[in-house]
Amino acid sequence: MKFKLLNADKQKTFAVILESGDEVMECIQSFAKQQNLKASQFNAIGAFSKATLGFFDFEIKDYKKIEIDEQVEVLNVAGDISLYNNEIKIHAHVVLGKKDGAACGGHLLKAIVHPTLEIILIESPSYLERYMDKDSHIPLIKI
Repeated sequence: MKFKLLNADKQKTFAVILESGDEVMECIQSFAKQQNLKASQFNAIGAFSKATLGFFDFEIKDYKKIEIDEQVEVLNVAGDISLYNNEIKIHAHVVLGKKDGAACGGHLLKAIVHPTLEIILIESPSYLERYMDKDSHIPLIKI
């Protein structure tokens, strides 16, 4: 993982570049801790060699895993960084393109980069906090 600070005015903007073999969620978590990020949003494009997506099933109050075990194009990752129980929480959704042109998507649980993932991350000047929602059993942002 490499990064460059692009803008340091009111909102810091970073370019974070992941390389082949990097695990996406671990890298974003590590970067957020290094930079002490408490509220940020990010977008990314690139490619994965494999990924695990999730679809939240309200009946079981958990994610059904969707395994993608092939090379895919990352059409978009959209996510945010917030605090949950004073810990950094990454929430990201992804749309992937398969070689036949089919698309699939969901909550990004895990992914291996191949050959690159280009992330643009913007830090917010204040922080966001999540609290457990009793109905859905999901930590939701409360304003």
